[in-house]
Amino acid sequence: MVNIRCKLIVQQELEKLGIPYFSVELGMVETKDPISDQQYIDLNLCLKRVGLDILEDKRSILIEKIKNVIIKMVYYHEELPKSNYSDYISEKLGYDYTYLSNIFSEVKGITIQQFIIIHKIERVKDMLLYDELNLTEIAYRLSYSSVSHLSNQFKKITGLTPSYYKRVREIRFDDSEK
Repeated sequence: MVNIRCKLIVQQELEKLGIPYFSVELGMVETKDPISDQQYIDLNLCLKRVGLDILEDKRSILIEKIKNVIIKMVYYHEELPKSNYSDYISEKLGYDYTYLSNIFSEVKGITIQQFIIIHKIERVKDMLLYDELNLTEIAYRLSYSSVSHLSNQFKKITGLTPSYYKRVREIRFDDSEK
């Protein structure tokens, strides 16, 4: 959800500044014409006000591309790829996975695998609250080997079991509506 909002914010800022564009993807904008130095400065200021930055160095751009592939994989596919995530990411970006992994870990301070797990658990939270799927269906959809594996990973990341998390969130939601 956050990434869709980011895209919308970037589109709005481009439109406000009168900068024509072909596409806005997560982490990348393709403009119709080269932008002037003043447009760049204005866009950079507008984006900074909402907590976004323009990335210029190749490593930062590659990190964003890795993150975007993972986010799309976890949030926007009906089921996660059956191949290794490393093969999937490497294929999508056209780089050797070891190279991607080393740069990602060096810059982000966590491994690609840890980043995937964090986002899978965030997706599990969403699915528990909104999709009305049971844990077995969620485990299958997110390519967990078992419900037990999903539950263990969920508890390791959140400190709660999935069922307890769902109960607590439902109670808080009910209380906020009163």
